[in-house]
Amino acid sequence: MVYLSIFFSAFVSATLLPASSELLLSGMVAKQMGSVFMLWGFATVGNVLGSCVNYYLGTRVEVLSHYRWFPVSERSMAKAQVHYQKYGPWSLLFAWVPIIGDPLTLVAGVFKVRIGLFLLLVTVGKGLRYALVIALAMGVF
Repeated sequence: MVYLSIFFSAFVSATLLPASSELLLSGMVAKQMGSVFMLWGFATVGNVLGSCVNYYLGTRVEVLSHYRWFPVSERSMAKAQVHYQKYGPWSLLFAWVPIIGDPLTLVAGVFKVRIGLFLLLVTVGKGLRYALVIALAMGVF
């Protein structure tokens, strides 16, 4: 149950819905609620899959952006597009960054980034971020 909790928290955190999985992960690590490696793996996979939802929404942005419930403002999209056009797919290494990360994954879908490259870059960035969160929770730094 612990691993499913962090998986779903990380999944939701990566979508365009407001949430934060870092606090839950830090607490689980501090309370030794499971294998650190398994917590890292479930958090990373959940977060990457949530980013895949954003990617898919990006492929459909022309249809969906007109709905009032669409969670990305035109301003956020424009900002993410500027970053993306400046740095290209490499900007996906920063998909974990608050505020700009989720729109970056959406923009990757808009620009139809190859899914293999998308998965590689997003997984590396998010995996490193969760490794840092775990290290901080364990008092390594």
